[in-house]
Amino acid sequence: MARPTKKRRICGRPKYCSFSAGSFEQNQERIVMSLDEFECIRLIDYEGITQEECAEQINMDRTSVTLMYARARKKLAECLVTGKELRIEGGNYEFCPGNLECCRRRMTAGNRCLGRMSEEWRKQKMIIAVTYENGQVFQHFGHSEYFKIYEVEDGKIVKSEVYDTNGQGHGALAGFLKNYAVNVLICGGIGGGARTALAQQGIELYPGVSGNADEAVKALIEGNLLYDPDTVCNHHGEGHEHTCGEHGCGNH
Repeated sequence: MARPTKKRRICGRPKYCSFSAGSFEQNQERIVMSLDEFECIRLIDYEGITQEECAEQINMDRTSVTLMYARARKKLAECLVTGKELRIEGGNYEFCPGNLECCRRRMTAGNRCLGRMSEEWRKQKMIIAVTYENGQVFQHFGHSEYFKIYEVEDGKIVKSEVYDTNGQGHGALAGFLKNYAVNVLICGGIGGGARTALAQQGIELYPGVSGNADEAVKALIEGNLLYDPDTVCNHHGEGHEHTCGEHGCGNH
């Protein structure tokens, strides 16, 4: 009996699954790259990690990754040289459950494994920051004057304290949070640039949250936080006087 093959762990389906030279022809020759082969290319050539790190992330041994990577690059080269259509589909894989340590794709386009935090992850030590004003989740990340930072161990809040940002805003706030070893942020509205800055610092993002800050953190720990991963504010800094909360950016 053949030995069962372990499924390769991948972050998700690629946004684009078909590539062809010029106009598409119905009878055009096709090369199929599996999703696990694509994941090797994405991690090693795009994310820039080593083959050893790739093997650990997708749950394979190093030798198998080397062979898969070579096979995937051969397919890419053949498509580029001959103009054959490339299709990305199939394979022996399973989707990543969203563990913090696992996924280098978190918050890509504002959503790296967002909302799929595993039970094991919640039990580990977390440092959670919340945009904060008068006990509530402040509704615009870039204008937040205070953050309340919570230390969580074994699913329980062991410490919390409010910190003044001292006038820092937007991109600088990601560095401010990283200085406090924050790995999770809960907020209301947030702009695209701030999302990118947080992603670069490896901070997990839960936007579109409103209400009591303490209750939001408890809900996150319990796995039932209500948030909107698509929340983006792009209307500030252009003479507008309104805040995110005034027209629903933190509540839709």
